Amino acid sequence: MMDPQKLKYAKSDEWVHLEGDVATVGITDFAVKALTDLVYIDLPKPGKALKAGEPFGVVESVKAASDMYSPVTGEVIESNSRLADDLGKLSDDPFGAGWLMKVKVSDKNLSSELMDRAGYEKHWATRAH
Repeated sequence: MMDPQKLKYAKSDEWVHLEGDVATVGITDFAVKALTDLVYIDLPKPGKALKAGEPFGVVESVKAASDMYSPVTGEVIESNSRLADDLGKLSDDPFGAGWLMKVKVSDKNLSSELMDRAGYEKHWATRAH
């Protein structure tokens, strides 16, 4: 499991953990709780090129469908295909078994727009949900 305090967060509710030139990406515990009752997830296939800030997939709950945005630029090297069969992993363990994809980043310098956990929690608290 990733340590939420050591991750970087996008305003669009994704988290990223960079190790070398591989970024593991997921969506936050706050976003998962807000979505509730997840029914479907669409993740990119390995080989797909991503740009930071652009949509990479969709997560659907009984309430709504939400685009997910890549916090990094690079190429998808792995998607968590087990999530499609068990969306409970996303709800139960968003920082562990609920990871979404791994990306070989083309720029190891993460965007200055990404926040630490305290900044993300503050950002979340100021938004209407």
